[in-house]
Amino acid sequence: MGVEEIVLLNAADEAVGTAPKAESHHRETPYHLAFSCYAVDTDGRVLITQRALAKRTFPGVWTGSCCGHPGPGEGLRGAVVRRLQDELGIPDESLAVMALSPVLPAFQYRAVAEDGTVEHERCPVVRATVPAGTPVTANPAEVEEAAWWTWRECLDLAGRPESSPWYRLQLAELAPLGPPLDWPDAGTTGLPPALPW
Repeated sequence: MGVEEIVLLNAADEAVGTAPKAESHHRETPYHLAFSCYAVDTDGRVLITQRALAKRTFPGVWTGSCCGHPGPGEGLRGAVVRRLQDELGIPDESLAVMALSPVLPAFQYRAVAEDGTVEHERCPVVRATVPAGTPVTANPAEVEEAAWWTWRECLDLAGRPESSPWYRLQLAELAPLGPPLDWPDAGTTGLPPALPW
């Protein structure tokens, strides 16, 4: 397996180069491309995860279903499917019928961890609607715990310090949209120029 690279961005969210992911997250992390995904089942429950305690950045925080960094030339849909498989073991039969839609295509944030590590990302948020009963097999290198939560539980988490900073910022924008199955599809025109659908 090759070195995972992130896509570096300028202020216009255009790709300006790449860098090794493992070496790029520090106190002066460059602005780069990422995404967040909320897996929502057809009963309206949301897959919430706790980041693995061994992760170098933001270990142990509770957050959405998965996040990741699209690779150079990789589209958003492909990156989301890859991380749903790698982090959560979502089976092929669920992915085959999954409905994927951007809900916060313009989201970006900067956050500083307790150890000083910075995240600085253009991070479109997508909803992946999957069948109720979809099994999850968490990758222990990525995920400490994973469970399907009610929307009320998700809203409560946003008010607690153990949630990730990006989760809190995203929920501030998602909560006014109503329950997850009601989130409108924002379309792809608001995605950054560096990220094809």
